[in-house]
Parts: sequence; C-alpha cells; structure tokens
Amino acid sequence: MAGSIIKIRGIMNGLSDTEKKVANFILEYPSEISDLSIGNMSKRCGASEATIVRFCRAVGYSGFKDFKIDITRDMAYLEVNSKDDKYADIENGDDIDVIIKNISNNNKKAIDNTSKIISTKSIKEAIEALDNSKRIEFFGVGASYVIALDAFQKFCRINKLATAHADTHIQTISAANLTKGDVAVAISYSGETKDVYHAINIARSTGATTISITKYGSSSISDICDINLYVSSPEINIRSGATSSRIAQLNVIDILFAGVASKRFNETQNYLEKTRVAIKAKKFK
Repeated sequence: MAGSIIKIRGIMNGLSDTEKKVANFILEYPSEISDLSIGNMSKRCGASEATIVRFCRAVGYSGFKDFKIDITRDMAYLEVNSKDDKYADIENGDDIDVIIKNISNNNKKAIDNTSKIISTKSIKEAIEALDNSKRIEFFGVGASYVIALDAFQKFCRINKLATAHADTHIQTISAANLTKGDVAVAISYSGETKDVYHAINIARSTGATTISITKYGSSSISDICDINLYVSSPEINIRSGATSSRIAQLNVIDILFAGVASKRFNETQNYLEKTRVAIKAKKFK
C-alpha cells in the first residue's frame, strides 16, 4: 500500500469534518491528485485551500506540493504492484494453502508498508536514546507484551539493563523509579491501551525519554511520548490484521536493536558470544 494512503487512513479519526472531505476525496480519487492544482482540488472536494494545507500538514507534509509529490510517486508504484498490494483477510473454509499464502503475504506487506511511513529521523533519535540509556523499560499488555518481552531479551543479550514486566502494577511501580537518562518504550498498536498509557505517562513525569510504537497517527500514547515510531495499519477485520501489526512492531524492535548493536559493534559481538556460550549447555546439540 502507498505510504501516503497509509498515513491518511491512520489519522482519519482525528481529522475535522472539513479535513475529512479532503481525505475522502483523495482516498476515492488518488490517481487524479497529481493533475490538480490546490485551487482545483478545493473546488472538487468542497474544502478551502487553507483546509487542504492544514490536512497535508496533519498527514505529515509541509504543504500540498510536498504531499502531491509523494502521492504521485505512490500511484506510480501502485500501477505496477496493485495486484500484490492488498491485505487478504481470513475467510470461512479457506484452504490451508490459501491461508499460508495470505498470512505470509500480509506479514510481508506489513513490514514493507511500515518502512514507507516510519521516520528515519525518529529511528535515529530512538537508537541514540537507547544506546545512551542507563536503563530501559518496555511496556505492553496482551499481544504487545510479547513484543516487549522480545525487546527485553534482545537488549539483555547485549548487556543493556532492560526489563519488561507482565504485571501492569509492577510496570507502574517500575516506571515511577525511572530517572533522567532512562528510556521507556510504550508498545500498543492502537495507542489507546490504558495500562500502557498509565505507565508511560508516569515514566514521562520522571524525566525519562519516552518512545511509542503504535499505528500511524495521533493517539493517547503517541501524543505524550518524546519519540513516535509508527507501523502500518491493514484494512482488515479478523485476527490476520492483528498478526500483521505484531510482525511490523517486532520488525521495529529488530531495527532498534540492530541500530544500537551497530553503534558498538565489537562490544556487541563480545556480549552475544558470551551469552551464546552461556546458553549452549541448555541445548541438546
């Protein structure tokens, strides 16, 4: 899916009624945008030029011209790849071969689409904060806790002081004991998980650097964090959507881990080798 379209769908609920007119027009006629001036766009969608500019900035662009360049590029991509660019949901009685193909393709697309909307600047800032941190807390509940646990395991292996508590009360207590120089990472696809919001808000009050990993757009969690990392949101309804977003979030964790590991490569290699030897005795071969 095109990055510009992912961004629009991600912020749709937070737009004003007039901005939604712009969004709906673009989603209905995306291939026509490249040929429209802002004046013609205003007439077509029934919104003022000022509203169109506000909309473009809400999506993350400097203005209409910047947005038009991006969506034109996206439409060129879709013209070639449109058949392979849609998520497929689970259907009643799907053949196993179909399930294997669809779920695998959904996961691939989730990673690819996330790479189109994630900010390189934000990733660099997050890696810098994690690398310089005294302590890292990963917050997540339900399926997002699995991602937090994966992150904890990875950073633990390179000797970063990290934790990922399953109990939300312990998350809150741990957040309260953070200080400036520490990092807290909130993982919630919706960005609206109350327990995660509570923990990251407390972490924020301590002066710790806060990072969110959520779907694209404004949310209760992303709005209060210092650094926002976004994943794409598939337009499907059943559990295949949740699995795809989980894969995308795990990929973001892998990027952060690789970024930190790369900054101190020799030291990281040493820690990974030491931990590999340490757990070797726990394997049959």
